[in-house]
Amino acid sequence: MPGKFKKSLILLWCLPGFLLWASFPPMGEKIDVLFALAPLMWLSRRAKAAVSARRWFLSGFVFWFATLSWMPAVVKNGGPWPLVVLGWGVLAAYCSAYFAAYGWLSAKFWEWVRTPGVNGDASYWKRLLAVLVVEPVLWCGLELVRSRFGGGFAWNQLGVVPVNGGFAAPAALGGVYLLSAVVILVNGTVAGIVERAWKPAESGFSKLRRFGTLETVFAFALIWLVFQAADWAAPARAWESRDVKVALLQRNFPCVFDSDREDEDPIAVYNGLLKHPAYMRPDLVVLPESAMCEFGPVDQQGAVNFAAWIGEKTGGAVLGGGARYHDGKEYNSAALYSAGGDIQFYDKVHLVPFGEYIPGDKWITSLQKFAPVGSCTPGELKTLDFNGIKLGVAICYEDTDSAQLRRLAAMGAQMLVFITNDSWFSDSVEAEQHSWQAVARAVETGLTVVRCGNSGVTGVIEPDGKSSWLCGADMRPLVDKSGAMCAKVTVPATVAPTFYVRFGDAPLAIAFLLLLSSMGAVKAVRMYNLRPGRFKTSD
Repeated sequence: MPGKFKKSLILLWCLPGFLLWASFPPMGEKIDVLFALAPLMWLSRRAKAAVSARRWFLSGFVFWFATLSWMPAVVKNGGPWPLVVLGWGVLAAYCSAYFAAYGWLSAKFWEWVRTPGVNGDASYWKRLLAVLVVEPVLWCGLELVRSRFGGGFAWNQLGVVPVNGGFAAPAALGGVYLLSAVVILVNGTVAGIVERAWKPAESGFSKLRRFGTLETVFAFALIWLVFQAADWAAPARAWESRDVKVALLQRNFPCVFDSDREDEDPIAVYNGLLKHPAYMRPDLVVLPESAMCEFGPVDQQGAVNFAAWIGEKTGGAVLGGGARYHDGKEYNSAALYSAGGDIQFYDKVHLVPFGEYIPGDKWITSLQKFAPVGSCTPGELKTLDFNGIKLGVAICYEDTDSAQLRRLAAMGAQMLVFITNDSWFSDSVEAEQHSWQAVARAVETGLTVVRCGNSGVTGVIEPDGKSSWLCGADMRPLVDKSGAMCAKVTVPATVAPTFYVRFGDAPLAIAFLLLLSSMGAVKAVRMYNLRPGRFKTSD
């Protein structure tokens, strides 16, 4: 019985994953993120690395499997359910491997921290180093790798929660990863308080109860410094600016798997959506990704005529997304149709594997038939000129790529426009989770974001992270329903780059590599000293 009871306790290590999932949509209990991982961090400070890695993986899998629960929604839109379910599990396991890596590396470092010194007690300064520096850098470094490696899966970093909770300022300093570091620091502090309250002698630090309060004081002092530094480093407000009236049309058309609706006239739908924007006379009308597909490729006459019709009704330029075919290649593009008839194109750079292309399909052309929307070709990153304003455009998943948006800001973009088609995952939480990522991009770049989503979420995000969404009667962002909104956006004549735009992820990458190198060097020295015959005693 005791053995069975002990095994059943393993299930309790699923609780951190559940609490972390509850921090994001659909529940959005943001406060949970501040203590969700504390039990696992407490475990890493005491357990062997293998045990720590297994518990972290288990909890991580609970989090990722639950947070990616929107993936099966694509089945009703034509996705083969065996492959969708397999992909769901594989992606959840892959992301959970980063949790396991953190658990293993963290436990290994704490083994070194707990190593007794000459007085038989572990060094308390090594412990402070672990709590204040190593744990946050380890976590953020692994988040960075997940967001970049193999094309990257930059989804639901810990820092996304405080960004959407009104504490976004540090993202302009170190990106969303700096806020992830703050979250880990708070969780580690909670774990330290638990250690001091429950059997502190087992931790290997006899002074833990006496001097442990310093740990909490230093941690919160460091968090205060991060927020103060974010204020100090904030770019000066531009004195010269201009107001741009923007209309956003959330058409809620079906995804490409079900592109024909015989019972619905798109022109009639747009007539209804344009009633309010036409009265407001916007300067720019934004339609979501794939909106032009109902009328043909974005550079063909059908789409051009439709854009001209919207321009006549509203008096503004039109930006919408769709397919483009050029030089025998297919692109997922955004087209900006000016009132004078000129058209500018932005071809999506960061394509989604297994969605917009199959890896290797340019060499093995038979693979191209498996790509749901065809085998797209990546374009070149550039800005679009709208009445003297440089627009940085991101299509769908690109708004999760902080590096790409940072590059657009460095190229002089004065406003960001995100268009997406989330109808692939209609009737799920994907659209709202997706919109949370976009808020971080506004703060990181210091630019206003205009976002238009098919099936949701549509709205305007200010450079400080404050959002104004197109909402339904329940005052939640409108999802899976049609709607339109107008907003006045202030665009500065000159944009001072944020610290993150100037330096990007280089400081974090350097700190992470230095930490891994130091851990490897300490391990190598220890193994060298433990070689048989390394230390010989004389008879």
